[in-house]
Amino acid sequence: MARIAINIVTWNSMKYLPEALASIYGQTYRDFFVLVIDNGSGDGTPEFVRRNYPQAGVLRNFKNLGFARAHNQGIVYAKTHLNSAGGDKMVLVTNPDILLEPDFLEKLAAEMDRRPDAGSAGGKLLKVHQEGGEVKEAVRTNVIDSTGLQLTRARRAYDRGAGELDKGGPDRTEEVFGVSGAVALYRLEALEDAAYGGEYFDEDFFAYKEDIDLAWRLRLRGWPALYVPAARAYHYRTAAGRVRASWREIILGRRDRSKRVNFLSYRNHLLLLLKNEQALNYLLHWPLIWLYEFQKFVFILFREPSTLGAWFSYLRLAPRMLAKRRLIQSRRQVRAGDVRKWFK
Repeated sequence: MARIAINIVTWNSMKYLPEALASIYGQTYRDFFVLVIDNGSGDGTPEFVRRNYPQAGVLRNFKNLGFARAHNQGIVYAKTHLNSAGGDKMVLVTNPDILLEPDFLEKLAAEMDRRPDAGSAGGKLLKVHQEGGEVKEAVRTNVIDSTGLQLTRARRAYDRGAGELDKGGPDRTEEVFGVSGAVALYRLEALEDAAYGGEYFDEDFFAYKEDIDLAWRLRLRGWPALYVPAARAYHYRTAAGRVRASWREIILGRRDRSKRVNFLSYRNHLLLLLKNEQALNYLLHWPLIWLYEFQKFVFILFREPSTLGAWFSYLRLAPRMLAKRRLIQSRRQVRAGDVRKWFK
């Protein structure tokens, strides 16, 4: 099976990182190496890794370069080291607030081995939280965090199953639109195929929704994404909406997030539509898209004016996004209908 490079981007992540690394080094699948890309942490993250996991690599940035750029650094590093290995080559992109079940990598790698056409795979993510006094303990739940990425016909992006109880059922692998960047296994060949200008994740996004953008680009290039429910992991995500959230729940969810997160999330949503939307699909769904965007804009205008600056940032980046769009659309390998079937 494949040799796997595991990349973890950290930024003041000591609250979660020790558990995450312990779960990674406790995997039954052993053919992997770990690189921690630290975005200028001031909490001793790099020192902890070097002291406790000397077998792991550490790449230290002197400031926060963002999730996208840091992971791109890790993928370049992975490519250099994986190219000397035989067989298939994979990159596991993960957050530091993830706990993996011991057979997580084994299950994902096996499915990717069975599906050489697949560009990415993700497992069943469940929610976990910490309880206790000075010594916190992880409390694992059966509440779903993500079973893959989904877009509605209005182009609202969400994590499938988010907030619902995991009721078990058959562990049957199935295709999804894309996989959550919280912990995602990518085929290196697919990453190279979807990249432009040396970027795998779009660095203009900085953070948030860069995984949706990559999933869309992989779809346009004809790379399927797999949801592998037998591969289980836990995520400490603090704020995530339910699949069938009402507008009231969406609004309350935005209140729980920082102004910076709301800004990036809104701006990047606009950017990924500009880059990846196909003309025919837009013409078929434009009333739903415009209604959804109008409702969001009115809410932001009256209830969250601090996010309006996202439009200025979007307009500033639009020429660069249009150049990326021309490249992406000129290289697409699938028809509009092949992508449209994933908009539910």
